[in-house]
Amino acid sequence: MDRAKEGQVNNTLRPCRKTQRNSIVKNSKAYRVAPLIPVLAVLLGCQMTTHQALGAPPADGWPQWRGPNRDGKSLDTGLLKAWPEGGPKQVWKVDGLGTGYSTVSIGGGLIYTTGLVERTPGEKKSGRLFLTAADLTGKVKWRKDLCEAFIGSYRGARATPTYDNGNLYLQSGKGLLGCYDAKTGETKWTRDNSEFGGKHANWGYTESILILDDLAIVSPGGTNTFMVALNKDTGKTEWQSETFGYPHYSSPIHVTYKGVRMLITAARSGIIGVDPKTGNILWTHAFAVGNVANCPDPAFSDGYVFWSVGYGKGCVCVELSVDGDKVTATEAWQNKDMICHHGGYVILDGNIYGNHNKGMTCLDLKTGAVKWYDDAVGKGSVCYADGMLYLLGEKEGKVGLAAASPDAFTLAGTFSIEGEGPSWAHPVVNDGRLYLRYGDNLYGFDVKAQP
Repeated sequence: MDRAKEGQVNNTLRPCRKTQRNSIVKNSKAYRVAPLIPVLAVLLGCQMTTHQALGAPPADGWPQWRGPNRDGKSLDTGLLKAWPEGGPKQVWKVDGLGTGYSTVSIGGGLIYTTGLVERTPGEKKSGRLFLTAADLTGKVKWRKDLCEAFIGSYRGARATPTYDNGNLYLQSGKGLLGCYDAKTGETKWTRDNSEFGGKHANWGYTESILILDDLAIVSPGGTNTFMVALNKDTGKTEWQSETFGYPHYSSPIHVTYKGVRMLITAARSGIIGVDPKTGNILWTHAFAVGNVANCPDPAFSDGYVFWSVGYGKGCVCVELSVDGDKVTATEAWQNKDMICHHGGYVILDGNIYGNHNKGMTCLDLKTGAVKWYDDAVGKGSVCYADGMLYLLGEKEGKVGLAAASPDAFTLAGTFSIEGEGPSWAHPVVNDGRLYLRYGDNLYGFDVKAQP
């Protein structure tokens, strides 16, 4: 990956003097957590048409993948508009949490994450998927060994736990679906995607389960069905959609447009809209069909559905029209001015901000016109909070802050964190904290503005 532009600040993070590492260790019989000084043992952060007004975040401000509305936007306000040299204050660091790309979810006063823990350190041919809960002081409350982890190419934890009304919902890389008590980790029910004829793509299942009303929504894919809805309390099948081929790596969003509710997600065969009450397919759009990997989630705003993928395919925007309960998707435009592997994007005031190849770009939602491109911190992921874009490069731990403006891109601070391998976890901003994961390291930074 290319380095960020010359002249940009790239200071190595200085560890907090008072922060000790909270390592996960293993004895001969079972895994346990070393009782060190409390730190947040969490990993990092993979929508609705009506977003809440930006204001004070609720207590459970990040209950699922990509935030409250699955759109990459935090509800936080009162945050720093620029960082000092070396970055904002690091308040803690956690290591030894396990391999993976899962992000953090927050609910019920606890923080949840997943990671692959090797049976024997250095053993790469097997590993267990662990679900971990920590309180807001960082004290680990429980850890649960769920199942065999995905150990294929880019081995490690994938999906983010979803918190809802005292329960956690998670899909493993191999297709185990589970509901767990958020306070204790007790298993309430499990299903498996194989029950529906599901088969994961090359890099496993990565979808984060969506909770909508009384339903847990997931996409096993295959020749029998594409998407299924389970009763969130019992795991009982409520409906199955018709087939749309095999899944890739997107997670669904929920949209209500002109009175019609729909689930929108993407797969190997393109984009799909599904009726959340019946499972009937409302519309589809063929784009990037058969691509190597279609990873980012679709995004919705003002009647438009935007989707960008990698491997040179580019992006597409479709406009929805509604006639009674019939929905039609008409292509508005497509181009290759945003080629997004899996770093995602956010839509703000008619502009799309997201990863394009080895940098960041801004496009006009309705036309696809390019507003700007910048190398930024290189290829990576993005989230939004309080007028700012938070960026995490997938290599070298580069972190950046920039104003979300269609006029120009200007970094308002950079620094670096340490880790190994690609960093595909997305940044998360919640309650004045910036969470960054790189490898099995999780960092917490104070990004509140001082009064």
